[in-house]
Amino acid sequence: MPRELKADKVARAAAIEERLFEVYGEGKASLEYENPFQLTVAVVLSAQCTDAAVNKVTPKIWERWPEPADLAAADIADIEDTIHSLGFFRSKAQKLQALAQMCVAEYDGTVPHDIDELQRLPGVGRKTANCVMCEAFRDPQGIAVDTHVFRISHRLKLVGPSADTPEKVEAQLMRLYPRRDWQFLNHQLVWFGRETCSARNPKCGACPIADLCPSAGLV
Repeated sequence: MPRELKADKVARAAAIEERLFEVYGEGKASLEYENPFQLTVAVVLSAQCTDAAVNKVTPKIWERWPEPADLAAADIADIEDTIHSLGFFRSKAQKLQALAQMCVAEYDGTVPHDIDELQRLPGVGRKTANCVMCEAFRDPQGIAVDTHVFRISHRLKLVGPSADTPEKVEAQLMRLYPRRDWQFLNHQLVWFGRETCSARNPKCGACPIADLCPSAGLV
């Protein structure tokens, strides 16, 4: 494939987003939550775990510890027992309690509305912070890059071969898409990855953007 001009890539990226919006709209988080703190906890729990499994556990957390102060003061063994069905439950329990304690001590019992401050919280990295800013605060400061976004961005050749980390993929996507699209891009690509552009045996024949994908039929 000949080298794509920047203007052509921007136009193709815009066309991809338009098609994805037709199929998925703004997209919808599969994690269930009612406020920014709950979403932060849910995303931390979702590491190396399915969202469906997390959604079975989080109602038990909110029932026992409805506020950050409650979780901050909980017995760590009780937290471990409540999230025992999830992977790495001991480590996650420690992160959740430390996260809640910092929210109480430094942020008036809530999570901060700031991309950098969010990343100070135990267990919260760039991806989680982006999820909270986009989904809970509706204030995108970047694009959350998970395995779906990473894989699909490369398949669509929206990013170059040098984008070998989530941070590099995010940086290149942010240069390619206007900020108004950052809000929805993660949700759209996640659902697209689950339903069509899977890691193995992608459904290129049923893909709504196959004509815009340099990898269609080649994976």
